[in-house]
Amino acid sequence: MENLKIREAEKKDVGRILFLIKELATFEKEEDAVKITEEELLEDGFGKSPTYKSIVAEYQGEVIGFALYFIRYSTWQGKTIYLEDFLIEDKYRSKGVGKLLFEEMIAISKRLKVRQMSWQVLDWNEGAIRFYEKYNAEFGEEWLNVRLLFPK
Repeated sequence: MENLKIREAEKKDVGRILFLIKELATFEKEEDAVKITEEELLEDGFGKSPTYKSIVAEYQGEVIGFALYFIRYSTWQGKTIYLEDFLIEDKYRSKGVGKLLFEEMIAISKRLKVRQMSWQVLDWNEGAIRFYEKYNAEFGEEWLNVRLLFPK
């Protein structure tokens, strides 16, 4: 795709990122699960103490995909990038956008000298699984996802 740019997200992108987060939630059959607001995304990503970073795929002036990540620490591996979300807008999938965005995440991981990048994928998301298999990603089977929810 000509005129496609992969770049760091900016404040002006937050509304579009939230739109894509909601698109992802719909795809994952969790449309009511998105509680985050644009204001929270702005504060948490661009405020005084940012807790996440994001890169975007921009095509003809519009953000059509994003990867949102943060640094976590593994007592076994050390510094790790956790890829929280990675999405390309539906109509732009299978055009190489995801490949460019994911490879930029790999490049960021190398620049930051992390030992691993980790993320989750739903077991029924065969397209994503095939995509990650091209990169020789390891898929776990033993660990369970656990969380505590704290209402605001």
